[in-house]
Amino acid sequence: MPKLQEIAAAIEGGKLRSIDAAVNAALEAGHTPQEILKIMHGAITRVGEKFQENEIFVSEMLVAALTMKKGVSVLRPQLHGEPQARLGKFILGTVEGDLHDIGKNLVGIMLESVGFEVIDLGVDVPASAFIQAILEHKDCKMVGISALLTTTLGAMERTVDAITTAGLRSQVKIFVGGAPVTEEIARRMGADVYTPDAASAARTARLMAM
Repeated sequence: MPKLQEIAAAIEGGKLRSIDAAVNAALEAGHTPQEILKIMHGAITRVGEKFQENEIFVSEMLVAALTMKKGVSVLRPQLHGEPQARLGKFILGTVEGDLHDIGKNLVGIMLESVGFEVIDLGVDVPASAFIQAILEHKDCKMVGISALLTTTLGAMERTVDAITTAGLRSQVKIFVGGAPVTEEIARRMGADVYTPDAASAARTARLMAM
């Protein structure tokens, strides 16, 4: 199997133990870091599409994303200073009153795997903490707010309102998601982007950053 195909197969198959060797073998074979990164992005995109079509489970997508993240870490020294290596910063957190983090963590891993630097604020994050993070990272253009409970949708809306009131909407685009969130709810609360899952969140953010 050609070296680049081995990398794609490792990511799509979630082969954490073999991705390092596959990336190094491709580099030794003369493939450029940019070629390898392109193959990686294609592979994780296919994984996301399979998840959206219910062909794979969340656990399989998670392992694939972790595999790509590991592969990118091997490639990163070769990509130093390259624009493809970093798409910018993405602030991420679960709203105040909500302690769920599995979905948020998966979004973070997917974002890192496609080239973002993720600033993870954790769970039970008050609106003030989101605002502080935006102020501290003036080069950050995107914020992701997660809610897994219907009872915390109010906190999500208040967070969006607080960011707007703080005059920061010209700096960042606000992504919202989570089990109780719908596109209609996102639109009503004034968010910029609603994505139903981690794969679409990463894909949308990457398209917006490029």
